[in-house]
Amino acid sequence: MAELHHADSADRFEVRVTADSHFGWIRTRLSLERTMMSWVRTAAALIGFGFAIVQYLDRLQQLPDARPAYFPNAPRGLGLALIGCGILALAVSLRQYWWTARYLSGGTFAPIAGMRTDGMQSPVVAIAILLFCIGLFAFFAVLFRVA
Repeated sequence: MAELHHADSADRFEVRVTADSHFGWIRTRLSLERTMMSWVRTAAALIGFGFAIVQYLDRLQQLPDARPAYFPNAPRGLGLALIGCGILALAVSLRQYWWTARYLSGGTFAPIAGMRTDGMQSPVVAIAILLFCIGLFAFFAVLFRVA
């Protein structure tokens, strides 16, 4: 049985430092940014909708002519689930983003990246981390809200 060696997966490719390969690297890097922005939009929608559904349905139950709900805790549970999904989506996408960005900037791809050793800083990461913190705040605000 052949012994498997753990090697950098970038070693599988022959990387030529040309203008075409550099611009291909840039397109790939920008695609990574667009993917991360899509995850941030999705997470913002999940967190926002989860928080809004809790607020709206709680207010709806407090109207004077409203019938009692069959499941009065359902809006809270649904809201927590949506907010939790948004937070989880951000955590997973940030991890994937950092792994892929590190892969694209290091190893044999470093010469065609044309970047310093500290890599490219992206504002989408700062926004994702901020949204992650907002999501955690919203989650715990709904979870520990005294009704």
